Amino acid sequence: MKYLVTGAAGFIAAAVSHRLCEMGHTVIGIDNLNTYYDVNLKLERLQTLRVHQNFAFRTLDLFEKTAVASLFQVEQFDKVIHLGAQAGVRFSLENPHTYSDANLAGHINILEGCRHNNIQHLVYASSSSVYGMNKEQPFRESHAVDHPVSLYAATKRANELLSHTYSHLYGIPTTGLRFFTVYGPWGRPDMAPFKFTKAIAEGKAIDVYNHGDMYRDFTYIDDIVEGIIRIQDVIPTKDEAMRNTPNVSDAPYSIYNIGNGSPVRLMDFINAIEEALGVEAKKKFMPMQPGDVPSTWASTEALYKATDYKPNVDIKTGVSNFVAWYKDYYKA
Repeated sequence: MKYLVTGAAGFIAAAVSHRLCEMGHTVIGIDNLNTYYDVNLKLERLQTLRVHQNFAFRTLDLFEKTAVASLFQVEQFDKVIHLGAQAGVRFSLENPHTYSDANLAGHINILEGCRHNNIQHLVYASSSSVYGMNKEQPFRESHAVDHPVSLYAATKRANELLSHTYSHLYGIPTTGLRFFTVYGPWGRPDMAPFKFTKAIAEGKAIDVYNHGDMYRDFTYIDDIVEGIIRIQDVIPTKDEAMRNTPNVSDAPYSIYNIGNGSPVRLMDFINAIEEALGVEAKKKFMPMQPGDVPSTWASTEALYKATDYKPNVDIKTGVSNFVAWYKDYYKA
């Protein structure tokens, strides 16, 4: 089977591409290699993918409508795993147009490619941030998600709505995955696990927001990849008898949380990093940042029912694996 994987130089997409190639599929990966974080890390992720003869890479920006359309037409993909986007809650406060280009126009360009080229299934990245300040936990796909508190979250919710429209109008099977705080080897430098590890290893103070009173549903990369690989085979179908709800439609459309299902206190996560490094962190306690939320917690029942898979990597193991990779990669 032939896959398009967008954001292929990124953390999650590179790991998914590896797995697809190991399964014997053909993968065409695209990425614009922007400078939001260290491009060298992106290039080295790609370098690890070049061992697979069934992987090919194209430098391409999702915003380039004509180029995206041409890629679809030439390559004739069977399925699409769309993980490319402009990430980051805080970055969106200062760079809003970057998000409208990549996350809105880019997503429409992918949907148009699927529409005109008989794609069997589009799986795309949404985010736990769509739940905003929802105080009812764990977060369930049936909860209302109409009050995002960051531009990033708003674009991800818009992606879900756009996908439903295309599923309804054109019969394109689409599945959105609401990711919950993914971490692990080759992770993003702008994410808290990476930033904490780097600062602690260098003897610098770490910023601990909301004075440490935060919880996150940290999810290890291997568990995320397994969930994606399994769900891409669960293709939504049209069912006119189905009663429409916030996450279910009579169109061939699905939404799932993809997380660990066990929120971890931020201070406990930091303690796990300290233990793995053998260094006690210097901590600078800070107030909550704009666009952030105090807690995330995924209900994973729907994904488990669809895929028969539950995440199984605990925080201590996951953090230990990440720290070991970090020390080896950066010779720390």
